[in-house]
Parts: sequence; C-alpha cells; structure tokens
Amino acid sequence: MTINVLLVEDQKLIRVGLKSLFEDKNDILVTSEAQNGKEAVEKFRTVHPDVVVMDIGLPDISGIEATKRILEINNKAKVIILTSHLSEQEVMDALHAGACAYAMKDISTDILKMVIKTVVEGAMWLDPQVVPILREKNCGVIPPRQMSRAMFKEQHANLTQREYEVLKLVVEGLSNNEIAQELTISEHTAKAHVCNIIQKLVVDDRTQAAVKALKEGLV
Repeated sequence: MTINVLLVEDQKLIRVGLKSLFEDKNDILVTSEAQNGKEAVEKFRTVHPDVVVMDIGLPDISGIEATKRILEINNKAKVIILTSHLSEQEVMDALHAGACAYAMKDISTDILKMVIKTVVEGAMWLDPQVVPILREKNCGVIPPRQMSRAMFKEQHANLTQREYEVLKLVVEGLSNNEIAQELTISEHTAKAHVCNIIQKLVVDDRTQAAVKALKEGLV
C-alpha cells in the first residue's frame, strides 16, 4: 500500500528536498504540495491524503491553525508537524490542535519515514527533544504525574515486565517491526504484546495506550 502525503512547506528548496527523499520508494509518495496554510486546507479537502506533513512557520495562517482546520474537516486526519520550532507553547498548541506527531527538521530520513508509517498505523510520535518539554514544563498536553511509577504498576499489575518494555517503545513511537528489532523478538510477537497492552489498559489503540502511560507517569 502506498501512503499518499500532502507536504506543506513555504520554502520551495525544502519541499523539493523532502519530496526527493521518497522518490525511490513505492510505499510513501508525496502526491500533493502546498505553500501556505490556507492552500493546505483546500488541498486536504480535495485530495484526501493519508498523511499531512506540516511546517509551522507559514506565510498566512500558521501550520498549527491549518492543522486545526484540517481536523475540523476530518477528525481522523493524520498530521505530522515537521518544524525547526521547539517552543513550549508551539508544542502544546500543535498537539492540542490534533497533530499526531511533532518532529524536528534535523530528523533523519529513515526516522521520518518511520514516523509517517507509525502515524498511519494509528500511533503518535514525539521527537525526543519534545518529550522533556511536556514532562518537565507540564504544558497541559500531559498532566502532572499524579501517581508514582510504583503506584501505577500496582494498579496495572497484570502487565508483564515484557509488556512494560513494549509499552515504553510504543510511547517512543516505534512501530511493531521496530519494537521487534529492538527487543529481538518476532514482529508477530511484538504485535501480540501491543494488543495485550491495549486490552489491559482498557484503551482503544496504541495512541491511547501511549498517552495513558505518559499521563500516569509510567514512562
């Protein structure tokens, strides 16, 4: 299956560079582009991409506002923020707007491809530079830790040690295949662990499992 991407970036050179990253791949394809936020919203409405890769600093409305408007059109839209901006306020606003991922522009090609695939699978992904901001500054996306790790484990004692290890990797945004490689297990086993975690935490998908783990202070 080919993942169709709408690329939103006002600088042509960056658009060309990002688009070229996927030209040798059949699984990810930039099928449409936009130079500003309003154009991005209109393109999303007409082309229905699988994923939107969105810059924040756009010349008209911001990428955050464009993300919000896209989610108003389709609340299941997948938007990845790809930016050089790392302020606490912008991280908070982007996630509140409904972005599924927040990545910095110095991200490697392989990681960006992984993020796109992870988001399509229904997971969220945060750049390692973003997680400390959410935890330490408590910008409102992830509430303060209301219970200790020991308390969390006591309340969710039915999770095995391996499932805790898998959950940590889910929070970090790894796909089932990457979890399998990290833990030296089969992808089928990794998928089974993720399914068990979702059931035991009483959530609907891996994104909710990750969010719950962060909220409860497990990771």
